[in-house]
Amino acid sequence: MGGLAHYIEDEGIATTQISLIREHTEIIRPQRALWVSFDLGRPLGAPNDPPFQRTVIQHALRLFNAPSGPVLEDFAMDAPDTQADHMQVACPVSFQSGPKAASTSELPARFLAEIEQLRPWYDIACKKQDRTTFGASGLLLEAAAELLSGFIEETPRTPEDPSLPDSLRMACEDIKAYYFEAVSAQPGQPTDSRSLADWFWGETVAALVINAVREKCLEHQSTKFRLLGKLLLVPRSQIYRFRF
Repeated sequence: MGGLAHYIEDEGIATTQISLIREHTEIIRPQRALWVSFDLGRPLGAPNDPPFQRTVIQHALRLFNAPSGPVLEDFAMDAPDTQADHMQVACPVSFQSGPKAASTSELPARFLAEIEQLRPWYDIACKKQDRTTFGASGLLLEAAAELLSGFIEETPRTPEDPSLPDSLRMACEDIKAYYFEAVSAQPGQPTDSRSLADWFWGETVAALVINAVREKCLEHQSTKFRLLGKLLLVPRSQIYRFRF
């Protein structure tokens, strides 16, 4: 959107926008942008909160009053659902001693076992909702898991394959969709995004696999891989879990 804003501005039409990834906006330098700390896909914050969403929009529109640009302001508030106390996800599926016990060499096998444990719940979710958000990568579930596992184990695909970073990102999105939909089918679970995110990033082997992909990307010689690892795999609000 920042790139598109430049073209619109060249035609004499003023623009403003909301940024979810500050680093991208700093590079693209649109004329006016408001950075928010919300989850990707939620530029206005939590759903079903019109007053807060209106505040975000009004702040973005007020950037039109800036005497000159480029202007990049930070929105001072977090979304309400990131400030409140959250329920803990009580997953009926047992993940044994927890994901932190797994070494990197053990991750692929434990990852596939975890996926199989969640499959019945995912099938229930698909029947209940008559849809799924899984499928962004174009891969079947097992193939998406194998792509991520293969990458951290020295994937046979050439690292210079220009499609690999995008394939990795979409495979991670599919894995997260599978897990979130599976846990949503279990009775008595909270539905707010923070509780689900805390469960996924704090208690699953899948999270460790995605973080291992992130760490390998950060060490890659390609800028595209490093950008993927820095910004697009693990949310900033969850990255602290993997620093120790």
